[in-house]
Amino acid sequence: MKLFFSIRYNTVWGENLSVEICYNGSDGTRRRVCQQMKTGDGSLWTLETAPREERHRHYHSFAYRYAVTDADGKVLRREWGLVERLYLYDATREYVFNDDWRDIPPESHLYTRAYRAAVFGLQDDDSLIVPRLPFFRNTLLFRVSAPQLLPGQKLALCGSHPSLGSWNTARYLPMTYVGRQEWMLTVNSMALEGGEVEYKYVVIDEKTHALVAWEEGYNRRTDDCVRQNGRQNDWQSGRQNDWQKGRQNDWQSSRQNDWQSSRQDGRVIVVDGGMLRLTAKTWKAAGVAVPVFSLSSTHSFGCGDFGDLKRLVDWAVATDLKIIQLLPLNDTCSLRGWLDSCPYNAISAFALHPHYVDLEAAGRLSDEAQMTAFERRRQELNSQPYSDYMAVDRVKTDYLKRLFEERGSEVCSSAGYKSFVDDCGGWLRPYAAFCLLRDRFSTADFTRWGDFSEYNDERVTALLASEEERVNYIFFVQYLLHSQLAEASRYAHAHGVALMADIPVCVCRNSVEMWSRPSLFRHDVCAGTPPDRYSRNGQNWQQPPFDWDGVARDNYAWWRSRMRHIERYFDAVRLDHVLGYFRIWEIPRHAVYAQLGHFSPSSPFTVSEIEAFGLPFRKTIYTQPYITERIVSRLFGMHAPYVRQHYLQPKGYGLYAPHPDYDTQQKVVEHFAGRNDEDSIWIRDGLCQLLTDVLFVEDETRPGTYHPRIEAFREPVYEALDVEERDAFMRLYNTYYYQRHNLYWGYAAYRRLSEILDGCDLLVTAEDLGMMPPCVEPVLESLRILPLELQTMPKGDSVYEFAHLNAYPYRSLATISTHDMPTMRQWWEENPASVQRYYTTMLQKTGRAPAHLTPMLSSEIVARHLYCPSMLCVLPIQEWLSTDAALASKNIRWDRINVPNDAGNRWQYKMNVTLETLLAATSFNKKIKLLVSRSRDMKE
Repeated sequence: MKLFFSIRYNTVWGENLSVEICYNGSDGTRRRVCQQMKTGDGSLWTLETAPREERHRHYHSFAYRYAVTDADGKVLRREWGLVERLYLYDATREYVFNDDWRDIPPESHLYTRAYRAAVFGLQDDDSLIVPRLPFFRNTLLFRVSAPQLLPGQKLALCGSHPSLGSWNTARYLPMTYVGRQEWMLTVNSMALEGGEVEYKYVVIDEKTHALVAWEEGYNRRTDDCVRQNGRQNDWQSGRQNDWQKGRQNDWQSSRQNDWQSSRQDGRVIVVDGGMLRLTAKTWKAAGVAVPVFSLSSTHSFGCGDFGDLKRLVDWAVATDLKIIQLLPLNDTCSLRGWLDSCPYNAISAFALHPHYVDLEAAGRLSDEAQMTAFERRRQELNSQPYSDYMAVDRVKTDYLKRLFEERGSEVCSSAGYKSFVDDCGGWLRPYAAFCLLRDRFSTADFTRWGDFSEYNDERVTALLASEEERVNYIFFVQYLLHSQLAEASRYAHAHGVALMADIPVCVCRNSVEMWSRPSLFRHDVCAGTPPDRYSRNGQNWQQPPFDWDGVARDNYAWWRSRMRHIERYFDAVRLDHVLGYFRIWEIPRHAVYAQLGHFSPSSPFTVSEIEAFGLPFRKTIYTQPYITERIVSRLFGMHAPYVRQHYLQPKGYGLYAPHPDYDTQQKVVEHFAGRNDEDSIWIRDGLCQLLTDVLFVEDETRPGTYHPRIEAFREPVYEALDVEERDAFMRLYNTYYYQRHNLYWGYAAYRRLSEILDGCDLLVTAEDLGMMPPCVEPVLESLRILPLELQTMPKGDSVYEFAHLNAYPYRSLATISTHDMPTMRQWWEENPASVQRYYTTMLQKTGRAPAHLTPMLSSEIVARHLYCPSMLCVLPIQEWLSTDAALASKNIRWDRINVPNDAGNRWQYKMNVTLETLLAATSFNKKIKLLVSRSRDMKE
């Protein structure tokens, strides 16, 4: 078998084009090769190759795609890889491929699981198959991608030649569906004699076999196919340069006659028609965002579970909602306290949280007295107006342990359980060992585990063998969770509803991944966000950022396995804090506030660069806290003398330096630990603020280089500069934060996200709020990632207070609020001045805005968001309920899920109505369904 490739792709100096070919063996093995193509003009690239035959291995298919590489062979860019170019391996054939580069198509959402689930309902595995199409002496293999087809439609080909139907729609040639919206058809090219033949693809009704639609645009021509899609001259001219360079023997003398003869026996000319030229029906879907733990029903135990998720699907069907967006579901059991209620503090990126087990579905206990006691505890938990994390943990842990004692051996001997353990052993074994050691040492801080502080596979294997019973319990719980979530996912698909997951940008510092895969993370810093108008001190998540160099050395294997794991259950995904893939805000471990951090990756200034802006560099003044008598008196008031005496050291000239015992924020916080009186908090916070009063932060890894401290212009040290020095500092400040890194951040994010999402058929959305550099929007657009649109937080450097709904792009997700924000009702009461402007400008009302957001106004706001151009409109459950006076929460404050500035926030929001009540609210459900259907009809 021989393969001939040609593609036109304009490269720049130093770039090469390669073909990555994967030969799939009948025994499941794969052999991958990457071969560099040749060019004579830097535009037309060609390659002739043949696979290496092996006696002990037989191939059944092969797939390929193109990649751009540099002079060192490093891949710079790959084609869109979701739909493979997959073909039958036939050793007796020669394949000719004349291709165009595949970028991610603008209609990429039509290929996603979310679209298929919402439009087609329950779908079997839609992976590509290798069809057994008939081959002829000389074959034309037509291939086209048709994601625009609707349920009950199929594709066919009809043309001017009698063998193609003579434009008679009753004599079309039906095509074969091969998965991933791809269709194929083989034709004997010897029958297409008589000159130019034209053809088009047609859409056929699957039941009646009647014509539905012709392909739009000009007719396609088979003479282009036979002559390599009109590129024979391009091929010959591209090869002529090689021949003139003395390469005649390599190619022209041996292949010229064969290549020019398009009808050579055994040749298969592949005619890749790209995407069907048919305008797709605009897809628009609405959804609901709610954490699973917030769901409430009479069947659950104090917090929502995967059984409640199926009941939520029933409500989504009743209201015509197509998307259910969830918060992370991973296990967070680290401290065994309320801080574990945060779903973003996961100890494993794969393991699910035991709280989400549906105990009813898991099975009853044989002891009726115990079941009566658990039923009483369930009623007590369900009667609480909030989700009591600690109480739920105690009850569910007790129940699961008793259930394991009764049914553990039966479940662990089942085929499904064994298959789960085999498939997930890569993450399941380290997770089980982590749980055992966490309980043994009473801490999840693995640095305090003695000999186990560093992960060792042999020790872990021995540990698991010695604790077989406890390990089986951990596996048992995870298997129950897996089975129930998979069942909920299948249930959602069967009812035309897609599930959306949430991927945190970081992992918990005390987690399985940090312990078992330390090379993937930065251990010396914490991730967070810089200060903004909502948080003067910024956010310090105390989580390690990814070491992207280490991730790249691992060839993104961990990330890819994470995405494949998510695809087990979900159809869409939300990338939390997507700005972290461009650059993350890194904070030194010794800092508590985020002001002392800087962006990474970044290029700090050298001293000469700083002085080139006109600012004489004085390291002692600019990089150490600037503390004067006046500043101390202003911060500490009557405590100023005490602070000078115990926490500061005089430097002369009215200046002070922090005492060595209190020269970092971490030391200060540790010193005041447990002292919660007002005076201690006043002094503690004042000292921490003093330590941030610097103009520059020295880079930890590159001594002698400096980052301008974020918002240093608000600090006393900036006031100490003269006018010219202030101007110079602001020039370098604006250069650093808004110009210096833009292109590099865009390149880095494109590289990372394209590798992570390669071959992923999830619909990807992004939370892109915050200090957004200009490179974010084009990168998200090129990767077809839907940005988040929020009316009260307009994008970029907008001069408007509110975003205009009609200006939202189609490829976006619109919402009213997020779990990190107050709900619309709460915002309405907390911001009367902004509300009045919103009332008159956005809602176009006259007079004074009401003090409280009424259900009628809330319904109007919801309707306006549904009618905006965005592809998806996913609203929190609180916003949907606020449109009905009987269902809306009476206590608005209880609707808030998270306060990002509060490190001790309790994630305890619980729906104020049960799912049974919600399903029975017929008039409310009809109203929502009417709003949703009208918004969708407006786009059709």
